[in-house]
Amino acid sequence: GHGYLKDWLWWGGLLTMGAGEACNFAAYMFAPATLVTPLGALSVLISAVLSSYLLGEVLNVVGKLGCFLSVLGSILLVIHAPQEQEVTSLQDMTNKLLEPGFLVYMSVVLVLCAILVLYFSPRFGRTNILIYISICSLLGAFTVSSVKGLAIAINSVFNDISVLASPLTWILLFTLIVSIVTQVNYLNKSLDTFNTLLVYPIYYVLFTSVVLSTSIILFQEWRSMAVVDVVTTLGAFLVIVVGVAMLHLFKELQVDGGEGRRKNRKEDKYGLMDNMVIESLPPMREEGPRVFIIS
Repeated sequence: GHGYLKDWLWWGGLLTMGAGEACNFAAYMFAPATLVTPLGALSVLISAVLSSYLLGEVLNVVGKLGCFLSVLGSILLVIHAPQEQEVTSLQDMTNKLLEPGFLVYMSVVLVLCAILVLYFSPRFGRTNILIYISICSLLGAFTVSSVKGLAIAINSVFNDISVLASPLTWILLFTLIVSIVTQVNYLNKSLDTFNTLLVYPIYYVLFTSVVLSTSIILFQEWRSMAVVDVVTTLGAFLVIVVGVAMLHLFKELQVDGGEGRRKNRKEDKYGLMDNMVIESLPPMREEGPRVFIIS
């Protein structure tokens, strides 16, 4: 349901997250989408580290290794990501949005979203973790393209106020609001229904994959990159995916030290001896009542 809307703590978290997303929004003014979106994994890393210090949650060895891989992948991504910004004006953005390849891509994404929302979500949404997460991820294509366009519009408004009168600006704003509201709705449904340890890594992988695909088709930021940079960027993304998965999926794994293993082996030894003694005893006969004398 929507009972969380009455929780002030949820609203506090939403506002805090909104402030972070505003900074993320500003990043699209100065950096390619292929760089900004995958680096969202750093928020997962920082949350895990702060939780271990502020909330007393245990960050095991596997989680620390996941943090290291996430940082390593992020560094490689920053070094090899595309540096050039090809779309710098609202007119350029309009031309990109009207290209046939992008229109076909967005039409396919919209049809898939409609099928998931109208058919699969009511029937399989509460039993299949991929339904809600797929809706959120596919909507990322609209969210990121709208954010990128609005970032360009806001950056241009200081030099040309007429961009506020452009229909594209308001279309992008409307698309952004609708996509974000729908994403938050289905993401909350997913978190209410399924284990958080599974939702976040799957959502990160699917959402980032959709955004990278959208960026490749719309902004074509890969054209100016060398083959080595393309391969390294994709490899860095995979490293981040592995790190995020390790950080979440093995969060509750208890890793015992040498002393704990020796203690467990000793307990297993005594348990085995007790079982052997019990099995070696002759079966007790059931004839007549028994009298137990306590001396």
